[in-house]
Amino acid sequence: LEEAKVLLEKDTRKRVCDALTAELLDNEKPAAVVDPVTTGHTVKTSNYGWDQSDKSVKIYVTLTGVHQVPTENVQVHFTVRSFDLLVKNLSGKSYSMIVNNLLKPISVEGSSKKVKTDTVLILCRKKVEKAGGYLAQVEKECYSYTKPSYDTETDASEGLMNILKKIYGEGDNDMKQIINKVWV
Repeated sequence: LEEAKVLLEKDTRKRVCDALTAELLDNEKPAAVVDPVTTGHTVKTSNYGWDQSDKSVKIYVTLTGVHQVPTENVQVHFTVRSFDLLVKNLSGKSYSMIVNNLLKPISVEGSSKKVKTDTVLILCRKKVEKAGGYLAQVEKECYSYTKPSYDTETDASEGLMNILKKIYGEGDNDMKQIINKVWV
C-alpha cells in the first residue's frame, strides 16, 4: 500500500492514477465493515454550487430537510481525485452525488463535510495550493474547445465534420463511444 501511495504521488497519467487509486481503495477498506442497507431507492442529485480558494474547494449540495437526518446518515467518501456523497433515509429516499476526476488532487485526510440547514457542505482540501477555474476535468474539457472560425469559402457540413473530428481526436474513450453510437 505504501508503494502504491508513493507511485500515485509521482505519476501524472490519468489511467495509471485511477488504477492505483482503485487498488488503494480496495485494500484500505476493512473486510469487517459492511455498509448498512439503505431504505427506499437512491436518487442521484446534481443540485449543487461550488466555490474555491487557493487552499480548498467548497461544494454546497442542496437537499431539503437534510439537517433533520442523523449525522451518521450523511456520508462522504473521499479519494485523491473524487468524492462520493450518500445521504440515507431522507424522506424515505437515499440521495447520491458522485464527482469523479476532480481537476486537481485533494487531501483525503484534510477533507470534511458539514451538515447545515437544507445543505451539505463538502470541503475538499487541495494538495497543491492553487486556484483553478473548474471543479472537474470534464468541465475543463467541455469549455476548452475554441469557437470554430467561420469560413465563408468552405461548405458548412465540412466545418461541422472538422469539429467532430477534433472532438473525437481529443476525447477520451467514453466520448469516442458516444460519437460512434451516434454515427451508427
